[in-house]
Amino acid sequence: MSESENFGHEHPLVLNEGQSKPSEEAYCSRCEEEVTLSAPSFSCVECGFYLHKRCAEAPLEINHPFHPKHPLLLLQSSPYAPGLVCICDFCDEICEASIYHCSCGLDFHIACALFTYNIAQKNVEELQHVALEDPLISTENDGEELESFHCFGCWKPLLSSTYFSLDCGFHLHKKCAELPLKINHMCHRKHPLVLQFNSLRLSCNICEETRRRGFVYCCLPCKVAVHIECVSTAPPPIIEDKSHQHPFTLFWIQFPFICSACGTEGNCAAYMCSTCSIIVHKKCISLPRIIKHKWHHHLIFHKYFLHEDNFESWDCIICHEDVNAAHGCYFCSDCKITAHVNCATKEKNWYYEVSPENQDEESTNSLALLPDESIDSITCVIERNDAGEATKIKHFKHMHELMLSEKIAEYDKYCEGCMLPISASFYCCLECDFFLHKACAELPKMMKHVWFHYCQQSSFILISDCIFRCESCRHLSNGFACRCNECGDRVCLRCMSLTPDTLTCQGHKHPLLLYVEYEGKCCGCGDYMGQGYCCKGCNFALCVTCVALPTTTRHKCDEHVLALTYKDDNAYSECHYCDICEERRDSNHWFYYCATCDTSVHRDCVLEDYRYIKLGSIYEGEDHSHPLIFVKKIYYYPKCIKCGKPCQDLTLECVSSGCTYIIHWKCTASFYFLWKAQAEYGPYFVT
Repeated sequence: MSESENFGHEHPLVLNEGQSKPSEEAYCSRCEEEVTLSAPSFSCVECGFYLHKRCAEAPLEINHPFHPKHPLLLLQSSPYAPGLVCICDFCDEICEASIYHCSCGLDFHIACALFTYNIAQKNVEELQHVALEDPLISTENDGEELESFHCFGCWKPLLSSTYFSLDCGFHLHKKCAELPLKINHMCHRKHPLVLQFNSLRLSCNICEETRRRGFVYCCLPCKVAVHIECVSTAPPPIIEDKSHQHPFTLFWIQFPFICSACGTEGNCAAYMCSTCSIIVHKKCISLPRIIKHKWHHHLIFHKYFLHEDNFESWDCIICHEDVNAAHGCYFCSDCKITAHVNCATKEKNWYYEVSPENQDEESTNSLALLPDESIDSITCVIERNDAGEATKIKHFKHMHELMLSEKIAEYDKYCEGCMLPISASFYCCLECDFFLHKACAELPKMMKHVWFHYCQQSSFILISDCIFRCESCRHLSNGFACRCNECGDRVCLRCMSLTPDTLTCQGHKHPLLLYVEYEGKCCGCGDYMGQGYCCKGCNFALCVTCVALPTTTRHKCDEHVLALTYKDDNAYSECHYCDICEERRDSNHWFYYCATCDTSVHRDCVLEDYRYIKLGSIYEGEDHSHPLIFVKKIYYYPKCIKCGKPCQDLTLECVSSGCTYIIHWKCTASFYFLWKAQAEYGPYFVT
């Protein structure tokens, strides 16, 4: 062993060149990877400090040939804010210690930066003694694990070509380590293309795909990029596809063109159908002609052009921007709607392809009901009024007859379906305390099209008599639920009522549209949001939570109904306080208000965690010999049978005379299971 400089450490360091192994697991203080015999390292005999030799000698700055625009600077830790993950742009793994960083947004592990620098300099000494693996032999021996690995250079499957043994620490094809640093290519004859990191996130001019990691051949001044596999494998000169009746012929074009299939710009590699006079991207040749999309309840069809006279609006149903009739799009002739091709096919779980042979079967949207089974929730209409409206019905979720009413004197009644306060047009039972909004009563027992759910071809079945956590808003409820027959997820009726179509809101004069990508603040609560309902004509936006807020609610702070209020017109700032928590309110944010008593409260103060669980309803999930009901004590607080603390929150109480069993809902096993589901998955909306 030989003495060396300290590299900033307070004690002398000793160079270890494979003579001895650390007595216990040791990790490099700079890259935090394990120190092994195969890599020289420095160690401190006094305090157990270790440092890889390559990390100790890593330069503070690298002028990397694959990124000539700026130098890569060595940082001791991630430059990003806490909570933001730093990912290496070569190996795609998390950077947890010292990294090389560029202001362009490139980040690399020390080992990855030095390794790629050596590849660029054609200095691959560390690979000279690494064994090459044949993908055919590897598939036989350990193919199942290797099938998920990708080459760090081209990001194609590692088993697609001869590769270096994984002992070198990198996933790399032999051909990707031997790439020429500069090439001439027919897609860009003006300048040579240079091997680079894709720091500008350019899409490939041949295949039109954008890949963040790996190498690309670039002309940075002209912003031209080509994937290395697109360079090595020329596009086929002729392509035939079932989606079009004629073949497409490759045409190398030296200026941008507009794709006839998707309406976006293309470069270099174009495919032409001379019979139809159309020019398209290679990837657009195989566009599905018919798809079922979650944003629309009918099938939508791809066309290369449409006649403008056939449509009143040319706004895309997904991004709400204009669709050019002269170029390709998806459309529904029945509903007169259109969608950009790139919007409709943006996410794989948003749609599925329908073959022309199955078009009629898919259009019928068969529910595959059992013989003699009805789709209607209303099993029998007993009486109708002069307008033909059902005034007396039998509902499949209640034993007694229900009467239609338009007005109710008791304002503390809630709908058994959506668990919201009863409003005009509802059915009530004259024999027991059962209320159901007219809209909730008329819901079908089975629904096919649930636009925000990820199971593409599933059906949702209307159920009740259970407590569940909604998979969309994450609220607990014991009202009606719609259960997916594939995955078993349950969604509440409040979320089922949301739509990607135009939505009206009492707090804004214009209709609102769903934007799946939106950066800004919610006008209802002031929180930042990544998606929500927005007004196309003005700067008004609402998060999904605010859209779904109940318009009225009740709280013990006021004897009257509290109404959702959208703006505080009282200019006197001393009035802008919450009457529950006594903290200041933002007068521009929504709140609940009683005009009779002049009570103003934060929405989070008045809306309780368990607002969608009906008090007095029976719960059968707890291990107790008698029936239990949900209660919330007001005047006295008996102690919980499990934790011994007073029952001030939602509680389960035994209804049997003489039995004093009472337990916090939070102390039950069911609550833990449902809470754990929320902690693991969290709320979501559009997937």
